[in-house]
Amino acid sequence: MTDTTSGQPADTARASELGAVARFLKATELDTRMLGMVGALLVIWIGIHILSGGLFLTPRNLWNLSVQTSSVAIMATGMVLVIVMRNIDLSVGSVEGVIGMVMGVAQAEFLIRVIGFQVGNPWLWIIALAIGVVLGLAIGAFQGFIIAYLEVPAFIVTLGGLLVWRGMAWLITSGRTVAPLDTTFQLMGGGPRGSIGATASWIVGVLACAAVAFMLLNGRSQRKRFNFPLRPVWAETLLGVVACAAILGAVWVANSYPWPIGIVRQYAQQNGITVPEGGLFIAHGIAIPVLMAVTVGIVMTFITRRTRFGRYVFAIGGNPEAAELAGINTRWVTMKVFMIMGVLAAISAAIASARLNASTNALGTLDELLVIAAAVIGGTSLAGGSGTVLGAMLGALLMQSLQSGMVLLGIDSPLQSIVVGAVLVVAVWLDTVYRKRV
Repeated sequence: MTDTTSGQPADTARASELGAVARFLKATELDTRMLGMVGALLVIWIGIHILSGGLFLTPRNLWNLSVQTSSVAIMATGMVLVIVMRNIDLSVGSVEGVIGMVMGVAQAEFLIRVIGFQVGNPWLWIIALAIGVVLGLAIGAFQGFIIAYLEVPAFIVTLGGLLVWRGMAWLITSGRTVAPLDTTFQLMGGGPRGSIGATASWIVGVLACAAVAFMLLNGRSQRKRFNFPLRPVWAETLLGVVACAAILGAVWVANSYPWPIGIVRQYAQQNGITVPEGGLFIAHGIAIPVLMAVTVGIVMTFITRRTRFGRYVFAIGGNPEAAELAGINTRWVTMKVFMIMGVLAAISAAIASARLNASTNALGTLDELLVIAAAVIGGTSLAGGSGTVLGAMLGALLMQSLQSGMVLLGIDSPLQSIVVGAVLVVAVWLDTVYRKRV
């Protein structure tokens, strides 16, 4: 006769632990997939840090990692909308490249030699950026029109765009690199002066914490107003504390990476900028491209969660036929999604070219794969109807962390591509398994 009582206490304890975890997740309303992604990111960071001999989790590498992630993260926020609507955009890297080339030619050659602007004119970078944004909007509208109104599959249209816009980038200058770019334009790429400094970074961090507190309080009051279930006070307090700790921790890391004042003065002298005397080092603070990426993320989150347009996008992705029968202009919404994607590609082109201080034909090469991978790894379903902007931005950070870590470990480029491709396939497989269980 088998004794079954000996295993009962262990089973009871295990069930109690699982019940406590379930109660915690229910009280805090945390997304388990997002928690899993954050956990995977931490495992990758710690693993690479150990394997690299302590080189990864340093202020210098983390600051550079944040800058490198910015351009891909910005485009990934738009790719969420594209994939949610059951479409795909394979042309974003090439669009980024041609827009970067146009902006470079505009500020380094056209506006100076043809229009007559002086070098250093404060309008140079503004006009060049405006040209890039308008061009991105036009390219997105053109491709979106073909997809939505001419009913050509997005895969074919954007695959053609991948080839067309890459060829256009080469034709504009016959393969020539355009450099240097306007000194103010360069600030969008980071670098010695492409950050806001220590004091301004702490101010931004404190304001961000205040915004988190306001959002929690406002959300609680809205739930009370409409008689929705409330989270426990301890859960909302914990969420606020963790969010503020993450924000202030990121600011502290950014301020812990100093530039030697000699390098800053040399850079300033080359670009005609005055730097105050005194001191040996100057703190970086938060990089301007990182602020741009965060701003885009906030705006895109608002669009997807708080606007009628965002609700239409998810409704179309969930059931296109039902959305059309409900009176949603699905064609116009589709076209607007690709227009947004074009504008975001222009912003990313500005950051990428400013960081290089040059417009090259290689700009944006294979970025379409990183952007799609970031969105999918971030939880955007290729079946359509679900996805989050925050998840896509975390996915971009995860992908860039892998690439940066492999560079630190001295892994060859072909093997890096193998790892990135394998991660993408595994992410799609996990998404499929998750949705079958749900």
